[in-house]
Amino acid sequence: MAKQNDNFVDINSSSQVNKVFKKKNTKGRAFRTVVLIMSIIMLIFGTGMVYYYSVLDSLNYEDIDKTKPSTSVDGKNDSDTVKSESLLANEYVLNILLFGQDAHGNGKDDFGRSDTMILLSLDNLHKKIKLTSFQRDTYVYIPGYGDGKLNSAFSLGGVPLAIEMVEANFGIQVDKYACVDFDSFRKIINVLGGVDMELSIEEMEYINAQIDVNNQLGKTEFLEIDYSQDPQIAHLDGYQALWYARNRGAESLGGNANYSFSGDDWDRTERQRKLLETIMLSLKEEASLTDIVEIVNEIGPLVTTNLKKSDITFLVSNCLTYLNYEMKELAIPTQPNWSYGRTDDMQSVIVIDDWDQVRLDLASFVYEELVNSNTTTP
Repeated sequence: MAKQNDNFVDINSSSQVNKVFKKKNTKGRAFRTVVLIMSIIMLIFGTGMVYYYSVLDSLNYEDIDKTKPSTSVDGKNDSDTVKSESLLANEYVLNILLFGQDAHGNGKDDFGRSDTMILLSLDNLHKKIKLTSFQRDTYVYIPGYGDGKLNSAFSLGGVPLAIEMVEANFGIQVDKYACVDFDSFRKIINVLGGVDMELSIEEMEYINAQIDVNNQLGKTEFLEIDYSQDPQIAHLDGYQALWYARNRGAESLGGNANYSFSGDDWDRTERQRKLLETIMLSLKEEASLTDIVEIVNEIGPLVTTNLKKSDITFLVSNCLTYLNYEMKELAIPTQPNWSYGRTDDMQSVIVIDDWDQVRLDLASFVYEELVNSNTTTP
């Protein structure tokens, strides 16, 4: 055991503090200065922690009913759950399923709709952040309901069923989730001060057309387009960024034949990933840890998640490291393992022709090396 330093003073004891300040020699004055500085630091730190935990109280925590554990952000499994041995999982990879909700439910059995589903994988083994989009029209098995479109799982059972659907079809364990509706998305972008995106002229015209058709002038404004540059950098506010993220092309938008744009849902999911990557890059280049905490404070009430206070604390404290990770992206199903088809009621769907290959592509992207002792195979 190390010998206790004779100069150690309990600064929580007023009598001990008085003893320090009664000393007259130079060494004593130097030490008194150190104690004073440390006292101020501890006071500031303590106040900061009180503020930080009040920030976390603003988060909309909503757990989900799962019978298996989710890997916590620090790589440890929750003690009150039982791990499913049928799903791929790795203690160094945290999978957070992100939902973009376009409509809220109106009752107990009405969960609204979610047309955006992106798996954010924080890979601490390979130092990467990975974004995987799931095409909403993919024809999948929905536990308890049979076959249907991927995005219908959310409307039938909310976040729990959507997560169960992803796991049942693709064999990847989802550890956490975060859900944001359209109104909250706009507010989050504005909290961030907007976002600078490289857009094509057609993408800018699409944003302006949606603003026009939806009578949003006054809430936002048209983008100024320089027709001599294609593409060009545009600064987007919340309304403009949302239209960018929702852009999958349109025919005669709002009944106006002049408002016709190319594109499909694959283009839309690519834009969504590009937007997330741009935001993370902006935070990496411009934001300090203090800025991150303030951002969490403001956007906390706008996000519904099952990330706990300890999870948020761990992620925020390491966020500047994570923001330096390489970013990668993937769309599911992968090429060329799908085709377009129709259901019995003539709905257009994406049919996966080679499920084994799609699952392997996803597993290889998320985990890369499936050799860790804490990784299981389906």
